Amino acid sequence: MDFSIASILTLDGLTNGAIYALLGMGIVLVFTVTRVIFIPQGEFVAYGALTLAIFQTGKVPGTVWLLLILATVAALMELVTTWRHRGGNAAAAAPAFKAALKTFVIPAVICAVSAWAGPRNLPLAAQALLTICIVTAFGPLVYRVAYQSLAGSSSLVLLIVSVGVHFAMTGLGLLFFGAEGFRNPSFWDVRYALGPLNLSGQTIIIFGASAALIVLLWLFFERSLYGKALRATAVNRLGARLMGISTQNAGQLTFAMAGLIGALSGLLIGPTTTIFYDSGFLIGLKGFVAGVIAGLSSYPGALLGALAVGIIESFGSFWASAFKEVIVFTIILPVLLWRSLASGGSDEEH
Repeated sequence: MDFSIASILTLDGLTNGAIYALLGMGIVLVFTVTRVIFIPQGEFVAYGALTLAIFQTGKVPGTVWLLLILATVAALMELVTTWRHRGGNAAAAAPAFKAALKTFVIPAVICAVSAWAGPRNLPLAAQALLTICIVTAFGPLVYRVAYQSLAGSSSLVLLIVSVGVHFAMTGLGLLFFGAEGFRNPSFWDVRYALGPLNLSGQTIIIFGASAALIVLLWLFFERSLYGKALRATAVNRLGARLMGISTQNAGQLTFAMAGLIGALSGLLIGPTTTIFYDSGFLIGLKGFVAGVIAGLSSYPGALLGALAVGIIESFGSFWASAFKEVIVFTIILPVLLWRSLASGGSDEEH
């Protein structure tokens, strides 16, 4: 291996690492606020890439109808829950219908616009924007249907639910997208030669979009009231509730941000590789490895861990391509061992 090959592998690793960084920070965000180890984060990536691919064919993506079904189920759950909470009488009907309508109306509008836009072959930027709206809307609905009623359960129960949601979303992806893989067009078809490196426009977009989203997340948590409310919920859920912060709204907002991160990651990675209905699992697991390196608590740690994962994957694929996934996932073992020794034992032992 000479310097030129090492440079190419490093650039490729950093490009993939930028995607894994977004996923790792999304997993850390969801865990710190809701205590959910969100395994289906990768499914949002696959849904984002495949939804844009179906838009490119001039059809309405199946995710539009899935979003409408999920919104209907969530609205019915909200209707029943609010009606019972208000006393289960006639006076509770109006607030219950209002809560159900609030849950249903935004996804319904997104579905209506997407169904209208699908056959019209809109510009790529408009299709990408619609894709982000569709996948982002999945986040709060998934939380409402699968997690909200179990918010007080143990982390093990929430993990089991995450596994079930992952298999459900993978199966629905096969139903709505089929087994065929898709690769999206690049958002910027230029190439720059920098010595031995060949820097594509899509790579520049990946670095720029990832950096911009990381900065926006930092500004959101440091400067905005909603971001500070999420931080308070992450530190102490009971204390945040006593201070008037709705943990349910915090959970839905967190999952909406996870959906946004997944959708953007899918759009960024779609032009660089062929995406199948089940591709999100491996991609999400690499983001999870980055999150574990950060202890599922540190955003800068998730960023550094993701870049390390990307570089190790790139060099591993060069030296032993058949074992590159094994090499990446083996990283988690010494990290877990080190954290186990550093923690000094579990809470039960103390």
